[in-house]
Amino acid sequence: MMKALDRPIGTMQGLWLKATTKMAPPAAGPTTGTVGRSTSRQPLRVAVLGDSTAAGCGVDNHDESFTGWLARELASRTQRPVQWQVVGQFGATARRIRYRLLSQIGEELDAAVLLAGGNDVMGGRHPDEWAADLAAIVDDLMERSGHVVVAGIPPFALFPSVPPALGRLLTARAEALDRVSRDICRTRPCTTWVTMTEIPPRHFFATDRFHLSAAGYRRWAQVVADHIPV
Repeated sequence: MMKALDRPIGTMQGLWLKATTKMAPPAAGPTTGTVGRSTSRQPLRVAVLGDSTAAGCGVDNHDESFTGWLARELASRTQRPVQWQVVGQFGATARRIRYRLLSQIGEELDAAVLLAGGNDVMGGRHPDEWAADLAAIVDDLMERSGHVVVAGIPPFALFPSVPPALGRLLTARAEALDRVSRDICRTRPCTTWVTMTEIPPRHFFATDRFHLSAAGYRRWAQVVADHIPV
C-alpha cells in the first residue's frame, strides 16, 4: 500500500536508481532455434515478444533466457520439438512494441507470449494509453497465433535494487495496468493473462538486481507454460 510521501520520495529514488544502476545487457546469440527431439509430429511454433525480459537481459544467451526455458519446458511436456523465436528490446514500451517490433513476429504460431509493461510503469503511462496499445498488440497476435499469453507486470516492490518508496509507487502503477490487461484478455478468445505476483525469490535475480537470472527466467517460463494449451 502506498504511503503519503511515496510519490515525491519515489521520484527521487527513481532518479537515483537510473543514475547508479548498470543494467545487464541483452542475451547474445541466435534469436530463433529448435529444441527437442525430432518426431513424426509437427513442431510447436512459439514466439516471445517484448521488452528487456524478452531480450534476455540478465543472462548470457537465449538458452538461459525466458524463451529458451519456455521452449524446453513445452518440448518436455508435449514430447514434440519446439521452434522458437524471440523479438525483444531493452527499454521497449507497449507503444514501441506495437509499432516497431510486432511486425517481426512470424505467422501461423501455436503460441505467442507478450512480456511487457515494466517500461510503461516506469514511464508513468496512463492506463488508457496502455489499453490502446495492448489491445492492438493482442489483436494482431491473435491473427498470428492459436493462443496468446499476456504476462502480468512483476511487483517492483520485491525487486532487490528498487528502494521501498519507489517500489510501492511502481507496484501501484503496475496493478493499475494489470487490471486493464485482465479486462482486455477476458474479452478475447484464446487469450490468457497470467499474474506475475509470484515473483521468484531474491536469489533468482541477475547481478544487476533488476532483471532475472537463469533460475528466475526458468521459474517464470514454467508458470507461463501452465497456461499454454498444447
